[in-house]
Amino acid sequence: MPDIEWGSHTPQSQVATIHKHGWLILLLLLVIEAILLMIEPFRRLAGEDIMTDMKYPPLKTNTGLFWAVPILAIVLPFVVFLVCCFTCDNFHDFRVISSVVLTAMITDALKDTVGQQRPDLFWRSFPHGIGVFDPMMKDVICHGDKAVIKESYKSFPSGHPSWSFAGLSYLSWYLAGKIRAFDRRSHIAKLCIIHFPLLLVAFVAISRVDDYWRHCQDVIAGALLGSVVAAFCYLQFFYPNDMNIHVHAGWVPRTYFHAMEERNGAHSSAQR
Repeated sequence: MPDIEWGSHTPQSQVATIHKHGWLILLLLLVIEAILLMIEPFRRLAGEDIMTDMKYPPLKTNTGLFWAVPILAIVLPFVVFLVCCFTCDNFHDFRVISSVVLTAMITDALKDTVGQQRPDLFWRSFPHGIGVFDPMMKDVICHGDKAVIKESYKSFPSGHPSWSFAGLSYLSWYLAGKIRAFDRRSHIAKLCIIHFPLLLVAFVAISRVDDYWRHCQDVIAGALLGSVVAAFCYLQFFYPNDMNIHVHAGWVPRTYFHAMEERNGAHSSAQR
C-alpha cells in the first residue's frame, strides 16, 4: 500500500483506527459464540415413526478431520494474506476472521433454535440398540451420553461447510481482487486459481454427508450461509473489481480509498 503522508497521519493509520472498532466488535461476537456453544439446543420431537431415517451408522469416523476446518477456514487464507502483505506492503487484509466468526455465530444460533436431529440420532440416543419412547408424546427417551445427545440436536445448518465456505469463499473473492480475475481479458488461469479454494471446501461439505453426520439439506444450508456471509464481508471491506473507482480496486481496503479522499479534500482546502 502506498505510504502517502498528509500532515501527521497517513491513510494507513486512518484505516487502522477505523478497523480498531471492528476488532472490538469481533471480540464481542466471540463471546456470544462461546455462550451459544454452552446453550442447550431445542429438542425437536423425534417420534418412533421417523426413527427409521435416523439409524445411520453410529458416530462414523470423520473423513474430513475436525482440526482441518480451522486450518482450511482460517490458517490457509492467513498464509495467502501474509504473502500478499509482504509483497504489497499492506497489513490491513486480515479480515477473513470477521467472515468466519460471524458465520460461526449465525450457525450456532440456528443450531440451538432449530434443533434438527442428526442422521445417527437412534444410536446416539440408544447405544445398546433398544429404543425407548414416551408413551404419550412418542418422543425418544435418550439414555446415551449427555454431551453426545446434546450434539444430536445440532444438525442444521452444518458447521463444517459454513465455517469452511466462510473462510475459503472469502479467499476466492480476495484472490479475484488481487489478480484482477474479472478484468475482461479472458484469463482462464485466473479463474482456476480463484476456484481452487472452492474445490477444497466442496470436499469438506461432501464428507459430512458421506460420513452420515449430516443430512443433505444441512450441508447445503451451511454452504450457502458461509458463502453469503463471505461475500458480504468481502464487499464491506473491498470494492468489486469492475468498479472503476481506483486503479487498485480489489487490492487495498475501501477504507483506504475513503481516507485518501478525505486527505485530498483537506489538502485542497488548505491550498486555497
